[in-house]
Amino acid sequence: MAEKANNFPPLPKFIPLRPCFYQDFNEDIPEQHRTMVKRIYYIWMLNSITLAVNLIGCLAWLIGGGGATNFGLSFIWLVLFTPCSYVCWFRPLYKAFKSDSSFNFMAFFFTFMAQLVILVIQAVGIPGWGVCGWIATITFFGTNVGAAVVMLIPTIMFTVLAVISFIILGKVHRFYRGSGGSFSKAQDEWTTGAWKNPHVQQAAQNAATGAVQGAMTHPETQYSATPNYGYSGQM
Repeated sequence: MAEKANNFPPLPKFIPLRPCFYQDFNEDIPEQHRTMVKRIYYIWMLNSITLAVNLIGCLAWLIGGGGATNFGLSFIWLVLFTPCSYVCWFRPLYKAFKSDSSFNFMAFFFTFMAQLVILVIQAVGIPGWGVCGWIATITFFGTNVGAAVVMLIPTIMFTVLAVISFIILGKVHRFYRGSGGSFSKAQDEWTTGAWKNPHVQQAAQNAATGAVQGAMTHPETQYSATPNYGYSGQM
């Protein structure tokens, strides 16, 4: 089978860079998991937008009389964490649902928990860390109300994003445990190298797709032919 051309991120042709990943929810992700994976992708997009809004908030902070350090760090947060969050936690989740990989599920849990801790720190807003969190925003109301109001927007976004991320982490963990996943299974994948074998991944994907198609064709044999994950696909 010919290797698919990378299509993400979608970059304009005039930029001398090329996409680094292939992403197609309809082709790669089994239908029963597609809604969850898409929603977590939207969370990654919301995280990137929040970092951009935080940059604007730190600019208002600077103009209102704050230090330049916060603005500089907010730019680093945006440039560094937007691609890193995609590579470190969304991509493992994408591959985990694509090939039913326990190793990639574990990679997602580890990095997404770190992401959640970072979001909590950002929502708190320690001055000098380049984020417009609650402490920095409330404190700055006494210096410049207009700038503080602008800073309040990313503060609320960080808070909402942290709450949503906590809920998502719980939902994915419950699904994973309900589907029979475990740390020992992830260790077995690491030992055998199955987690990075494209042939094994393709076989798992084909099996998942075939199971869905079989269940649709013969609904009376759905539970005897496929494992019961206890998951309806709704969040």
